[in-house]
Amino acid sequence: MAKKLRLDKYLADMGLGTRSQIRDAIKKGRASVGGETVKEPEMKVDPECDQVEFDGHAVGYVDFEYYMLYKPAGTVSATEDGRYPTVLSLIDGRNRKDLFPVGRLDLDTEGFLLITNDGELAHRLLSPKRHVDKVYYARCGGKIPEDAVSKFREGLLLPDGLSCMPAELEVLADGTDGEAEVRLTLHEGKFHQVKRMMEAIGCPVRYLKRLSMGPLTLDESLSPGGYRPLNEEELELLKQI
Repeated sequence: MAKKLRLDKYLADMGLGTRSQIRDAIKKGRASVGGETVKEPEMKVDPECDQVEFDGHAVGYVDFEYYMLYKPAGTVSATEDGRYPTVLSLIDGRNRKDLFPVGRLDLDTEGFLLITNDGELAHRLLSPKRHVDKVYYARCGGKIPEDAVSKFREGLLLPDGLSCMPAELEVLADGTDGEAEVRLTLHEGKFHQVKRMMEAIGCPVRYLKRLSMGPLTLDESLSPGGYRPLNEEELELLKQI
């Protein structure tokens, strides 16, 4: 049996208003349970069994939501921001009001971003102890040094003294024509890490896209700004982390 919830929390969790707004609405008779109008915000409801309506519309309860987002450049990986649009503003089909991005990508970086309200999963994915892989594609200025792959494999020491864990650098184009292309797999997530590592070998990043995080790879059918719910197979893979 599911844990029972207060009616005002149930409706607020589903993004229909703040707790205070919902309490006022319930007292005005705008909510019903099992077809009967309820005016007590504290009434306990069973999310699995009770039929809840608000303003005449059925409201199902969702514990957790998981979305794969193709983050576009120009959006911030935050729940709110006074200057730039947030990644959450792109998830217009969500039920929960408490979603957040798992980790962050820079303003000018594109690619895979997981959006959820599952705090335990987010903690596992971001925990430094788990070394969850993150794969990036980058276009850079300059020419890739011949010893770059081995330096990355051994663990790059940045000019500011930061020691990076061993990483896999795959050179797709060495930059002989003026622009290099690389695929980089990291097992940690330090601030601006990809940009700092590439800068350290004389190849400043011009374009950066995250391709995957852990067992999940960006869906090629998504365009920048597009998103979709994770499927059952993807959810099972996440549970194994």
